[in-house]
Amino acid sequence: MLVSCTSLNSGYVTEPCAYRAENHPPRHVSARIGAARPAPAKVSPRRSRPSIFLRPTMIVRPRPRMRELFFIWKGSIIPLILPQVLFVTAVATLVTLLADLIGPRFPDFATGPFTFLGLSLSLFLGFRNNACYDRWWEARKHYGNLLVVLRCLARDSQLLETDAEGKQQRKDVLRLCTAFTKALTARLRDRPIIEAAKAELAPAEITAIKAGHNIPDSILRLVTALLLQARQAGRLDSVTYCAMAEHINQLTAIQGACERIRYTALPFAYTLLLHRTAHIFCVLLPLGLVHSLGHATPLLTALVAYTFFGLDALGDELEEPFGTAQNDLPLDAITRVIEIDMAEYRVLENRPEPLKPQNFVLM
Repeated sequence: MLVSCTSLNSGYVTEPCAYRAENHPPRHVSARIGAARPAPAKVSPRRSRPSIFLRPTMIVRPRPRMRELFFIWKGSIIPLILPQVLFVTAVATLVTLLADLIGPRFPDFATGPFTFLGLSLSLFLGFRNNACYDRWWEARKHYGNLLVVLRCLARDSQLLETDAEGKQQRKDVLRLCTAFTKALTARLRDRPIIEAAKAELAPAEITAIKAGHNIPDSILRLVTALLLQARQAGRLDSVTYCAMAEHINQLTAIQGACERIRYTALPFAYTLLLHRTAHIFCVLLPLGLVHSLGHATPLLTALVAYTFFGLDALGDELEEPFGTAQNDLPLDAITRVIEIDMAEYRVLENRPEPLKPQNFVLM
């Protein structure tokens, strides 16, 4: 995704956004992490699923000018599909040379079948990319909602400040919420979860959550235990306790939705069918073009291969929004924003700085 560096430094991330009404098509807006504002955006892609945790995540750079458009490498899809495009171009060159050598005896294939197959392939690639983008955008909405729920919880937690012990309970609740966010991000990105959240946890709390299979959920159990203590101590009545508990339920729902996206892929057979068809079409295309285009066949074949392979690779990137590929969501940056907000509510003096893109890469 291409994002204005100026808007990023001011706390905004430009991204494709769905319209407020679910029945309307997506529109481009600029969103502060958690809220929406209008602005243009551009998307750039990634390669295959096995390497999603080995690449940098979202590309952040100014919109290219016309003279820069054809020379941008960082954030382009070309590095990911260059081997396939070169292979198809080599095949097209070989077919062109054979047609020159054999002359009229070289088979003349009609272009009609290639036209119909190309149109069909374009439609199927579009359907798959729409499904993948829907996963990407749903993941972004859940992390935006995570920020909103935690801010609401932080404000409502002022109800606990009836005495000195209540003030400490509030700080512990907000500290554990920060730990939950870090643990959830680490879980979605297959990182060591305890290592990611231990800075916000006491030794006894680390021991308690290690026994659980789902560490983020175990942290939420610690938060619920603090709220129950506040209820028993009389700091919360039945109404305020239910209001606070509802925020915890919302965090659980957000975690479950993110895990559903993370651990449920698109049907493999559908993806495999498109991969195969795209490669077969691009390899056979020179046979239908060589008689009409002649020596221009390799160039046009390369352009078609760039388009089809690029869309295919883009779908692979968008399918897994929680990875660290160049077009995945900047979860670390969103997590840092939440950490800063919670630190402000906790009145901490040493607050972390927002993450900034390094070499056009924002994690």
